[in-house]
Amino acid sequence: MEINSWFECKVKMDVMKDDGTTKPETFVYLVDALNFTEAESRIIEEVKPYTSGNLDVTDIKRVKFAEIFPCDSDVADKWYKVRCLFITLDEKTQVEKEIANSMLVQAGTFHAAVENFDKGMKGSLMDYRIASVQETKIMDVFRYVVHEKGEAAKPEYEA
Repeated sequence: MEINSWFECKVKMDVMKDDGTTKPETFVYLVDALNFTEAESRIIEEVKPYTSGNLDVTDIKRVKFAEIFPCDSDVADKWYKVRCLFITLDEKTQVEKEIANSMLVQAGTFHAAVENFDKGMKGSLMDYRIASVQETKIMDVFRYVVHEKGEAAKPEYEA
């Protein structure tokens, strides 16, 4: 199993408006990186082609997601945080316990997020229930993809 360190990065950059003027806007991205320094470097590299003006990483924080479920659909333009409770049975006490995990699901709507989550969990041997689904401000997810030769490639999925 692959262990990912996810960093939520807030980036303030100049965006060209329809009238030709530029205006600073803040966007949130998720980056797979080893540490904060690498997360900052990677997010700058990823978003730099989309701005010709100022670019400033205003905040980076480590976040935990047990799993990320991307979607290939053109209408899946949002990311939802799904709080999932895995139901386990304590063998000694015979009492059910719930273990919380956060997952990130790409979808176009709330209902599609639930459907995509259930599709992603298909085949799981653990019983679970969804505790909450919340739309995030994440615009895109950049994950390291390592080829067989060992070098990193472009992001595995983009919104």
